[in-house]
Amino acid sequence: MSAEDLERYENEMELALYREYRDVVTIFKYVVETERRMYLCNAVDVKVRSETGDAYFEVTMSDAWVWDVYRPARFAKNVKVLTFKDVNVEELAESDVKLPTA
Repeated sequence: MSAEDLERYENEMELALYREYRDVVTIFKYVVETERRMYLCNAVDVKVRSETGDAYFEVTMSDAWVWDVYRPARFAKNVKVLTFKDVNVEELAESDVKLPTA
């Protein structure tokens, strides 16, 4: 496989991931960004911890979708992230598109 083939493959994977994001973003309430990943979720809780003296964030999410091109299953029921870096949580605006209720 040439470097050009690899780059084309990675570009196709990124495009597929973006299309999946576009298709699922309307079913989530929050966007959570950490240093390593971006998540969509319907519930998020951020706690600052400092048991060892250094402060870190404990981020707990439920009903989540993970932006990761190499992850085979991007939907997760529960996610917990521990990080010393910044965490950004943003509430998404309600979409004009409403999903039907059962």
